[in-house]
Amino acid sequence: MSTGEGSGIAPSLGAVVIGRNEGERLRRCLASCAVLGPRRVYVDSGSTDGSAELAMQLGARVVRLDMDKPFTAARARNAGLREMLAAVPELERVQFIDGDCELDPGWLPRASAFLDAHPDVVAVAGRRRERHPEATVYNQLCDIEWNTPVGEAKAIGGDALFRVEAIVRAGGYRDSLIAGEEPELCVRLRAAGGSIWRMDADMTWHDAAIVRFSQWWRRTMRSGYAFAEGAHLHGAAPERHFVRETRRALAWGAVLPVASVLASCFLPAAAALLLVYPAQWLRLGRRFAAQGGPVPWRHAFFLVLGRFPEAQGAIKFLLARASGRAGALIEYK
Repeated sequence: MSTGEGSGIAPSLGAVVIGRNEGERLRRCLASCAVLGPRRVYVDSGSTDGSAELAMQLGARVVRLDMDKPFTAARARNAGLREMLAAVPELERVQFIDGDCELDPGWLPRASAFLDAHPDVVAVAGRRRERHPEATVYNQLCDIEWNTPVGEAKAIGGDALFRVEAIVRAGGYRDSLIAGEEPELCVRLRAAGGSIWRMDADMTWHDAAIVRFSQWWRRTMRSGYAFAEGAHLHGAAPERHFVRETRRALAWGAVLPVASVLASCFLPAAAALLLVYPAQWLRLGRRFAAQGGPVPWRHAFFLVLGRFPEAQGAIKFLLARASGRAGALIEYK
């Protein structure tokens, strides 16, 4: 098996893959970064489908998380990085990738060359694409969501190439976060003087496999939870991390509908305030159509509807914080 020599990939680069019960998707994921040979760590979070054994057969190092402790993706990534550093102390760069994704063959050489040319950049990501956007509307919405602007960015997602020194100096991911751990880490990396960048290049192919409305709802609710917790951690000026997103979710998904219903009990005409939702759908649909986006009206509909599960997630965080309880993982698969 190749270990990276002659591939344009330095031997000081490794990959950390996290997953649970990914099945054939994990096989494809590990195969897509096979050029790294043993410099691949798979962190398993309680799989029952033989994922850990499969990863070992494919030559990856395997870490089985202690599931007696609360699981988070942040905790899994930190555990994987510790294992990689123990095995490869000279590691300089690490590619994090979720087990339901595959690396594009050209990504690691391109991203490595970019970091070589930009010493101030501590993390770089490319375009994550949905493998089957045509399968369901929810998969298509994921593909649209990941089509973010290229250039310097405030944050990147779970798939990204990091400088190990920078991520270690920042203290790694925050283990306790059940969502939004990547943007939170990026806040600390930027505060330490590093730059975050998104390249105009394909990076990973993702298999969302979201087939039910309830899955989409819970995924969106998790985003609302991440907004509220991120604002709690880094909402002060000048960062104002996720403050706008949290306020928007609560305003559209909780305050406005509740106020409209209560007001209509005394003044029936107040129910007309709810017409702001179809008006917002029309406004966004026209904007997306003018921009040439795919399925603009469907995209606009789910964006407006999504404020309700976002608000639910934000309220869930606020209640957990008020009671002093740790938030439970919000899973959608």
